[in-house]
Amino acid sequence: MTSLSQLRKQDASPTLVLIIVCAGVVLASLDLFIVNVALPSLARDLHERNLSSLSWVLNAYAIVYASLLVLFGRLSESRRREHGFLLGAAVFTAASAACGAATSLPMLVAFRIVQAAGAALLTPTSLSLILATAPAEKRPSAVRAWTAVGGLAAALGPVVGGFLVAASWRWAFLVNVPIGVAAIAIGWRRLPAVPGHPAPRPDALGAVLITAGVALLTLGLVEGNQWGWGSTRVVAALAGSVVLIGAFVARTARHHNPLIDPALFKVRSFTGSSTVAFLFSTAFGAMLLSIVLWMQNEWGWSALQTGLAFAPGPLMVPVFSFLIAGRMITRFGPGRVIGVGATIYAAGIAWWALRAGIHPDYVGQVLPGTLMTGAGVGLTLPTFMATGAGSLPPQSFATGSAVVNMLRQVGLAVGVAVLIAILGSPDSPAQALSAFQAGWAVIAAVSLGAAAAGAILLRTRASRPTASPTSTVIPAIANYIPRKNS
Repeated sequence: MTSLSQLRKQDASPTLVLIIVCAGVVLASLDLFIVNVALPSLARDLHERNLSSLSWVLNAYAIVYASLLVLFGRLSESRRREHGFLLGAAVFTAASAACGAATSLPMLVAFRIVQAAGAALLTPTSLSLILATAPAEKRPSAVRAWTAVGGLAAALGPVVGGFLVAASWRWAFLVNVPIGVAAIAIGWRRLPAVPGHPAPRPDALGAVLITAGVALLTLGLVEGNQWGWGSTRVVAALAGSVVLIGAFVARTARHHNPLIDPALFKVRSFTGSSTVAFLFSTAFGAMLLSIVLWMQNEWGWSALQTGLAFAPGPLMVPVFSFLIAGRMITRFGPGRVIGVGATIYAAGIAWWALRAGIHPDYVGQVLPGTLMTGAGVGLTLPTFMATGAGSLPPQSFATGSAVVNMLRQVGLAVGVAVLIAILGSPDSPAQALSAFQAGWAVIAAVSLGAAAAGAILLRTRASRPTASPTSTVIPAIANYIPRKNS
């Protein structure tokens, strides 16, 4: 009798596998940002007006997602990858339903943490499944599609959220349920059996230290205005963050099997990609929340209007990711592409800072900046993701990819926290405008920092042609891909 795993291996289509796992990645990436546009609505429904408290709906997800990515990625290496993906999708889907039924802010934040745990498991296993099933000649396009789909889903979050919140903020979470159920049902029948390989158990205490450290850093930044920047609680939170993150770094340097191998950062391209990932994601997370708060709270626009107004930006992402970035990387190298992309992104943010006004003028004040930020994301995000992965040896690919993703999520949480600290609680429209302009100036500066890091740390020699990062990563990991018939 033919076993179920054998049937799955025979029936597995690389295209179908890509669709199934990308559905999971879309859920994880989309949900990270879809809540931005729902914040004002759920604040009214849950009777919570404090922006600092509300921000934990975003930051709790980002912090837990970030800290568990590497841990779950390492744990999944020794187990069948399709089982890890399906379990992660099931946890995420169930938690989404619970978020949609939440009746208080603490309950919602708790279920968001569970959501993040599911996302942290399905994300690293999804790429393993793609690489194990795609033909060698199609792996570069599959990796590029996986990366770009996640970036596009993240950018589309506020757009999709606008449509859903028009009915109810709860649909921002409940929409995940039918998609997740479909992905699980089809995936159980059709995903290939991809075995794991022997791997030592990762350092769980390291994951606890970095989680607590980032959480305390976020807490101190978010609550600084309300508690007072010199208050005992804020100072204790920030000092505790320094101690815990320092302890994590020290443990990583000495542990026999650290959560993150310090040797990864001896690779210049990986260090550069990781630096860009953190800086650009800090600017990205702050940007998304800032424009949603500006249009809904200051202009008085509805969630639907806000989502539609933001839509042109995400439409730029696939255009620049698929049609422009690949050619530019081949000709100029990833460093210059990131430098150009992050600079265009900074220019879009600067446009908002210089042109924003109390009276709504979408075409003159918002649209140009939205288009530029979308183009910047399309050039920058897939480039640093693929470059970071492609710079590592085969045995470090899975962990290295998880580290870059982890730094992305940490950057998102820090970006939201910094924005909230800058905005404070303005008492008039004029004060609000001044606060948003200051926030946008900081975001633009951080993005320029990402541009500089990419241009300097990912610099390539002019004497040798530069290949696309998705073309260099594939040969490097070809021998690491588990055999489908093992």
